[in-house]
Amino acid sequence: SPSMDIQVSSNFERALFDALGRDGEKLRGLMSGLQAGGFELPSDILANLRAHFDAGRVDEEETLATIKRWQEKTQELLCPHTAVGVAVAEAQRDPSVPMITLATAHPAKFPAAVERATGLHPPLPAHMADLYERAEHITEVPNDLRALQALIGERARLDG
Repeated sequence: SPSMDIQVSSNFERALFDALGRDGEKLRGLMSGLQAGGFELPSDILANLRAHFDAGRVDEEETLATIKRWQEKTQELLCPHTAVGVAVAEAQRDPSVPMITLATAHPAKFPAAVERATGLHPPLPAHMADLYERAEHITEVPNDLRALQALIGERARLDG
């Protein structure tokens, strides 16, 4: 689905990291191979991934139909990403096993798609209702890991 059309998903990279036994050097090698056009996974790593993951595909029409169907059924608005997950889960679900699908984004992040599917313009969450009226804050940070770590350390709030 176009809603999931990203070149290198960080989720994919994290899954590979875990499948590689959390070996950062092996992951770095694979990812550099991906930048060069692709890579082949060793059979044991591929078997590990297949034991934990399944996949499916949903086109844009089905994504929009899922958003509409769930809004009518539950009065909940789904974002396009969540609708893809729900549609794939529905297609692969074993009725004897409970299925949980987690929302991946707020529908207000994708107002045009949600409105196209349902005719409803998704409102921002209450705590963000004034988002477009808020002042914009920008902090420039040098392209330097230590500078970034220092800024985060200065601004982090430790609760508890």
